[in-house]
Amino acid sequence: MTTYRNTDSQNAMGIESTIDTPLAAAVRAVGTQTAYARLVNRSQSSIYERLRDLKPVHAEDVLLVERETGIPKEVLRPDIYPDDSATTRASLEPAR
Repeated sequence: MTTYRNTDSQNAMGIESTIDTPLAAAVRAVGTQTAYARLVNRSQSSIYERLRDLKPVHAEDVLLVERETGIPKEVLRPDIYPDDSATTRASLEPAR
């Protein structure tokens, strides 16, 4: 199995180092846009374009990216995987 983790020899100096989005965090976690592109079976240029346009991780890639980077799916795509923990906690509290 291929490991997609950042190493000192793969210092990210691309656009992902200057923006704060879940996709940029995922790219930084694996090291480079090229490594991320290989992980999700896409071209590096398509990853750059998504970063540039501040687009999210592709929906079909979320679970793979979560597994390989450790970034929770709720962070990667909160529109698809909302964090229900607050709602769940509220529903468990007694009514007042």
